[in-house]
Amino acid sequence: MSLRTRTSLRLTAATVGAVLLATGCNAAAKDDDAGKGAKGKAFTLVTPDPVAQNEFLKLAVAGVKAAAKSQGGSQKVFQSSDNDSRQQNVASAVDSAPDVIALVGFEFADIVAQQAEAHPKQQFLLVDACTKKTYENVTCAVFREHEAVYLAGAEAGLLTKGKKVGAVDVLDTPQFRRYSEPFAAGAKKVRPGVTSRTLFVGGQSPFNDAARAKDQAATLASGGADQVMAAAAGGNTGVFQAAKGKGFQAYGVDANQCVGNPGVVVDNVLKKTDVAVEKGIAQILDGKGGTTVSYGLKEGGMSLTGLEPGVADSACLIAKPANKNVLQRVEELRDDIVAGKLTVDDPAA
Repeated sequence: MSLRTRTSLRLTAATVGAVLLATGCNAAAKDDDAGKGAKGKAFTLVTPDPVAQNEFLKLAVAGVKAAAKSQGGSQKVFQSSDNDSRQQNVASAVDSAPDVIALVGFEFADIVAQQAEAHPKQQFLLVDACTKKTYENVTCAVFREHEAVYLAGAEAGLLTKGKKVGAVDVLDTPQFRRYSEPFAAGAKKVRPGVTSRTLFVGGQSPFNDAARAKDQAATLASGGADQVMAAAAGGNTGVFQAAKGKGFQAYGVDANQCVGNPGVVVDNVLKKTDVAVEKGIAQILDGKGGTTVSYGLKEGGMSLTGLEPGVADSACLIAKPANKNVLQRVEELRDDIVAGKLTVDDPAA
């Protein structure tokens, strides 16, 4: 599961601008008619929230466009804004009967289950979630977030001056602890003697409570943590504010959060929805649908901003020349994980 806000656990832009949709359905179809009329396969992507400046969803859009280009076909994107528009958009997508309907997020799990039963010939690709029941026409793409979080933890272990790291996590559940426990494990791997502490947002709005996340981050800093994993979803803004005020360094999730928080964010745990969408569609067209595929470091579905091309322009602290040795060590750990020489424990296993 992605750390997206509810406005999901992804960080959605505060303003949606011209892309804001009342129901998401008609406006989205009009906005994303790229490839309309093209011969070949047809693909539709349905997002749980408006794309706007949401980098996580932008990647998914890039993935469906890449799939359409490689297949010589067409693609449409239906952008949702709430649960009603999600249901309407999925129904509209089914009515148009494309070769594959791709959907991003746990918000679609129940909707896809209902539609898959009612329309057994329609192929669905559910990214970053899966249905409780297995369907021959539903392919799931999930992520091994803990692998990349471990690498971020290794960076923290190499960079900490006080040998104390921490994490602000959304909820105390196995799935969400994928963003805190591996962070601590990675830090301890490269720096014996490092201690860690995790605080949870919780409350009535655990996915979007910046004030609570800021308080928890400040508490970690008061306890000596100088490297903090920001796994608070929409509350990450609060963690970054605390980092600026308290002088510690933070780590973002899902997309590059360094740009909006210069001088604060070391690196980001990237979840590549574009890879999952493009490869998932190809898998279905190859007759290998109806299964669940896990994307981690080996498959290119998870990474760090520091390990990607263009890191020099990322505005991340890890890009500083002084951190060159840190990145080299992290690259070694990544290679060991990919080669199967190092296994990262999965709290959700």
